[in-house]
Amino acid sequence: MARWEPDARGRMLAAALDLFAEKGYDKTTAGDIAARAGVTERTFFRHFADKREVLFAGPTALDEVVAEAIAKADEAASPLEMVFAAAREGAARIAEQRTREQAARRTRIVQANPALQERELLKMAAMRSASQKALAERGVGDPAASLAAHSGVAVFQSGFDRWVSGETDLSLPECIDEAIVALHDLT
Repeated sequence: MARWEPDARGRMLAAALDLFAEKGYDKTTAGDIAARAGVTERTFFRHFADKREVLFAGPTALDEVVAEAIAKADEAASPLEMVFAAAREGAARIAEQRTREQAARRTRIVQANPALQERELLKMAAMRSASQKALAERGVGDPAASLAAHSGVAVFQSGFDRWVSGETDLSLPECIDEAIVALHDLT
């Protein structure tokens, strides 16, 4: 095995997406992913706790990105403006890490597996919780912090879903902006 080749993590992500699409998530093993990526199974487990984490682990967790973005938001920003800026930052990070096609393939795999759907919901709950905590640290009380955090996650999910649908040429951050406008238009 050519363990010296660069970007083992990226190769494992690509291999996992291919194998999950070809064989199905349940029939693909960590060993299969490692072999396809040209690494050892041990290398796989250095990068990921299990095969599920290939789909959910990024260089920086989304909840950390949004918490940092809220922490550095403009003092004059409203709680909604802070979480919207955080959603944009999260979107920008995802767009740097994955192509639209990779994200769409990942989404299809997650949607086809109830256990992965549950993990995706937990990821969004962590994003909401991190947003709410970061807002509280900025002095925003409840229910404003809770409502803003939920709104930020809703905007993120709506924009992400639109981006991976392939129905638009907009970038992921632009899809987030589109969702923000749609949310404002509801009032």
